[in-house]
Amino acid sequence: MSETRELVKRKESVPAERSRELPAVAPLVDIYENDDEILMHADMPGVNKDDITVNIDNGKLTLSGVRKIDATGAALWEEFGSVEYHRTFSVPQSIDVDKVHAELKDGVLRLHLPKSEAAKPRQIEIRA
Repeated sequence: MSETRELVKRKESVPAERSRELPAVAPLVDIYENDDEILMHADMPGVNKDDITVNIDNGKLTLSGVRKIDATGAALWEEFGSVEYHRTFSVPQSIDVDKVHAELKDGVLRLHLPKSEAAKPRQIEIRA
């Protein structure tokens, strides 16, 4: 009987350890627009490209990424730890979703959102 009680106690303690979530942080973002595209630079230091997710669905762009720091030893002071980046933007329907591409360099995610041909400005010829 005492062995069964011990197993139950251990099972109850496991979810409490797993419920410790990473702090959520909104990455700092710069957004530029030109005639051809919208360009976003999202600051996500320490995040590997495999830990980043970019979704565009129904006019919403969602960026998320996880930075995990494996610490060895006891933490005496901690300012730069594991964190989850998450941010959502509204994007115009004129974005050509099939041509969107991203690159990660030096902790900055560069997201290229090309405009569809119909949304690009064009010069109208005036005939006399």
